[in-house]
Amino acid sequence: MKRNSCSLEEMRLAMVRDQIRSRGVTNPLVLKAMERVPREEFVPPSSRERAYEDCPLPIGYDQTISQPYIVAYMTQALRLCGGEKVLEIGTGCGYQAAVLAEIASRVYSIERIGELADRAKKTLESLGYCNVEIKVGDGTLGWPEHAPYDAIIVTAGGPKVPPPLVEQLKEGGRLVMPVGEYRFHQSLVRVTKGVGGKINKEFLIDVLFVPLLGEEGWSH
Repeated sequence: MKRNSCSLEEMRLAMVRDQIRSRGVTNPLVLKAMERVPREEFVPPSSRERAYEDCPLPIGYDQTISQPYIVAYMTQALRLCGGEKVLEIGTGCGYQAAVLAEIASRVYSIERIGELADRAKKTLESLGYCNVEIKVGDGTLGWPEHAPYDAIIVTAGGPKVPPPLVEQLKEGGRLVMPVGEYRFHQSLVRVTKGVGGKINKEFLIDVLFVPLLGEEGWSH
């Protein structure tokens, strides 16, 4: 039986309750954002009824939309209070950008695959997100024109934290990204930029993401 929009909304609220809040995500801004963003709009039509399952889903071009819990966890790890300027590396389908846009005042997002960038832009515009700007490019180099950023989130796993991204963080800014071996074990890392550019690095949880490709990432 085809689920209607009302039942999808109920599934979204249940997702936040059972998959996210119950696992320790407590930031009310993040929980509210996860409740508001319709994840079903960001997945392929064939996966619409699976939108709120506790797993990543394919979106084409060997890319995925992350597990809802991971989206919420990474967003909370950025320690946003509202009104920030955020850089996202790896737009994908645009779902993470939408969650960020519910909290931040401005989101800049870079995607290396043009078709995904175009699709994400159309989806975000159709849902009324006017505070997200997307471009196609090498995300490992960041977007210096709009730096410095309060927070940077990277949604692909790299061998290291790209130095250009650290440079584009403002003092007190936070960067969250997966770091580790190509297509194997990765750890979610939070980098905080302190006074005088001093860097503090924390290892949060083990994760598995698609590879971060680019000049400061993996070559293939």
